[in-house]
Amino acid sequence: MDRFINTMFNGVSLSSIILLTSLGLAITFGLMRVINMAHGEFVMIGAYTTYVVQQIFVKYCPESICDVYYFVAIPAAFGVTFILGSLLEKFIISRLYGREIDSLLATWGISLILQQAARSIFGTQGVNVTAPSFLNGGIKIGGCTFSYNRLFIILLVALCLLLVWFIMYKSNFGKQMRAVMQNRTMAKCMGINSRKVDNITFAIGSGLAGIAGCSVALLGSIDSTVGQSYIVNSFMAVVLGGVGKLLGTAIGSVIIGSASIFTENYTSSTIAKAIVLLIVIIFLQKRPQGLFVIKSRNLDE
Repeated sequence: MDRFINTMFNGVSLSSIILLTSLGLAITFGLMRVINMAHGEFVMIGAYTTYVVQQIFVKYCPESICDVYYFVAIPAAFGVTFILGSLLEKFIISRLYGREIDSLLATWGISLILQQAARSIFGTQGVNVTAPSFLNGGIKIGGCTFSYNRLFIILLVALCLLLVWFIMYKSNFGKQMRAVMQNRTMAKCMGINSRKVDNITFAIGSGLAGIAGCSVALLGSIDSTVGQSYIVNSFMAVVLGGVGKLLGTAIGSVIIGSASIFTENYTSSTIAKAIVLLIVIIFLQKRPQGLFVIKSRNLDE
């Protein structure tokens, strides 16, 4: 029983990271129809930003306040990737709307450039982030141990999900965003600045990837390919849940994360990936639009 509970907790932990990465994809891919292959590299940039912030605190701040670095790293990771995402959308992505294959190839090339830039700056060897002291250890219940850092990540993901939901469904910008994504021509006729909405929307999706990288930094070594470990599962979660639906993305992430951990626990990581992919393929054969379908008035769809 203890093994089952530990496996379930690890599954929820992995699902939360996949969800945090998927939230950005649900916006850029789900709503904007942009296949951003560089999304994993924004996760990497967020992780490296966390490392840099930690090094600054270690070098210039008293040891007594060094643990505060992580609360600075979270908005820093979001801010850096938000700005980079905004620049990427302005100079490259904005010229590729409606051309999915071109956007895929362009962002794939950008991902290779960003990976090489990370190797040039930080080296080919992985770097490590030391978790704040208050995240060391865990809660022990019977034979099960729930680590503080994974519990913190789950809480952070829940907060991000709530904020994204509020932005998309309760704010004026969210209404403009959904209007542009559902019917761009009509939104322009209503006076909505679609270019501004596109840019901010893509930047928010990139910023969420940066926060995901901040979470990933707590779990292991950081290198130029750290984002690639999660990006495939994140794409599958978005497609499985239904393109552009937050609830579907959350459920898809839980399915992918839990299935990966449970099958890996009883088989191997390679077989687990193959089984999860097979499950997704079979499901999409029966329901190609995913668990939830986004409604649109766009007559061109």
